[in-house]
Amino acid sequence: MYRTHHCNQIRKEHIGEVVTLSGWVNSTRDHGGVIFIDLRDREGLTQVVFRPEESAEAAKLSHSLRFEDVLKITGRVAERLEGTANDKLATGDVEVVVQEVVVISRSEVLPFQLDKELSNEDLRLKHRYLDLRRPRLARNLQMRHRVAKATRDFLDEEGYLEIETPILSKSTPEGARDFLVPSRLNPGHFYALPQAPQQYKQLLQVAGVDKYFQIARCFRDEDLRADRQPEFTQVDIEASFVEREDILNLVEGLLGRCFKEALGVEIPTAFERMTYQEAMDRFGSDKPERRFGMELIDLTEELKDCEFRVFSGAVSNGGVVKAINAKGFADISTGQIDKLTQLAQEAGAKGLAYIQARGEERTTWRSPFVKRMTDEEIEALRSKLGIEAGDLILFAADQWTDACEVLGRIRLAVAELRELLKGNTDLDFLWVTDFPLLAYDEEEERWHAVHHPFTRPKAEDLEKLEAGEFANVRAEAYDVVLNGHEIGGGSIRIHEQGLQQKMFEALGISQEEQEAMFDHILTAFSFGAPPHGGVALGFDRLVMLICGEVSIREVIAFPKNNKGIDLMSASPASVDFKQLRELYIRSVAKEKKAEDATESSS
Repeated sequence: MYRTHHCNQIRKEHIGEVVTLSGWVNSTRDHGGVIFIDLRDREGLTQVVFRPEESAEAAKLSHSLRFEDVLKITGRVAERLEGTANDKLATGDVEVVVQEVVVISRSEVLPFQLDKELSNEDLRLKHRYLDLRRPRLARNLQMRHRVAKATRDFLDEEGYLEIETPILSKSTPEGARDFLVPSRLNPGHFYALPQAPQQYKQLLQVAGVDKYFQIARCFRDEDLRADRQPEFTQVDIEASFVEREDILNLVEGLLGRCFKEALGVEIPTAFERMTYQEAMDRFGSDKPERRFGMELIDLTEELKDCEFRVFSGAVSNGGVVKAINAKGFADISTGQIDKLTQLAQEAGAKGLAYIQARGEERTTWRSPFVKRMTDEEIEALRSKLGIEAGDLILFAADQWTDACEVLGRIRLAVAELRELLKGNTDLDFLWVTDFPLLAYDEEEERWHAVHHPFTRPKAEDLEKLEAGEFANVRAEAYDVVLNGHEIGGGSIRIHEQGLQQKMFEALGISQEEQEAMFDHILTAFSFGAPPHGGVALGFDRLVMLICGEVSIREVIAFPKNNKGIDLMSASPASVDFKQLRELYIRSVAKEKKAEDATESSS
């Protein structure tokens, strides 16, 4: 047998027993010929001691052991000598005096140390199997398991059935770019990996399943960032004969169970509700971080006639003027102002107007435009923004959505610069509701669905949809937010064939395209579809927040890097010509590379 106990199991009650442990050499210490080793497995550490008088052979072998060798040791549990106990370890009161040791596997010198944080993420990902030996990442994987188990247990208790849906499906325009899979048996045809099981879970409701869930793998071919991967996991939920409140209450209960099981934390299960309009107006984001102030203040009426044309011009064009007060940040450096200005420009603004209120009087205010403001306008700023000596005021003047989004980004950047959330462990849950159903894409000159094309319009806005007033139609959609992160979103769905066709028409999908891409779901809706709705929770992001990480890569066993590459297995990789030929595919990239090589040689 390899072990009688794991390495975090030995306690005082085992003193005098002979035990067998297996694991990795975590550290070694030589105390005058007596070798101490911390032996590690998934559960933790146990100190083992090699004494010549106990076993000369084992003691001799111990001098050749090094980090990450895999050992099996058998020995007697003893109490540590007085003054040597380690209260930081659960096993810190005892040690195992080795009687026999077997070296199961030797380790080469590691490419990096496991007991130190490594800034080179590519090196970590290349040797991910070593990186996962770190206690922090090992803990994250265990936490992920506990959250998944809590999810399954809770939804099972609520009567939901776990049902798998296809991975090879059909490409339909639902938002992000699809990953395509060629079909060898059907030349020239392609499957798509699912961005989400959206249509399948709705079809399950037509099938009478009533309550469905799945911890589903999803795929999106899009640019990556800290909390985005090309393949990810979501908790997918759908139910029939439900209204919005049913889904919201279910999710609150589910999240309460997950945090309780994972962290032992009780969270309030009646989250605050806020409309999309209010969230954008106050925080400049549809996933607002509310654990610090600095809310957006509307100054449109006060500055509509301002001599500073950036403000008055925006208002005359139907826009707004908004500002935030970064209290006590008037000593911001020029370099920091430049960084904030660049961020505003990246968000679509032409620049960033500001006032550094270095004193009480306007003569002490540093700003490129204050001298062009009237006393009344200055007093309006003081009153609405609560300006005091030492404050920094930042402005945005544009169309409502653009102004809100610009200041929303600036607000978060200032909070980061000032470390306003450092050490803050509060859990701020929030529902954002009543999103716009459609948004206009200026570049493509067409409307697209804010969530997806199966989202139901609010009943009171159906007439506006019929009349083509798409900008004023709200959706029966909702997002759940935690500390500025969207951790899930859903909606009540369209279940009528006619209304679904109208939605497709609003999106510019012709009758022929509807039949080619969505005939299966439109036909299903003609056979008695129940009203239904659901939600999808970002499982990776949820676990990331529970673990206190800032990237979902830290809670995924084998993630891709920010270029979508698995450095450990070197994928994606080129494939043999014969494989491509069987799929009736020709590699244009490979041909172009060959042409370039020929041209350069000639």
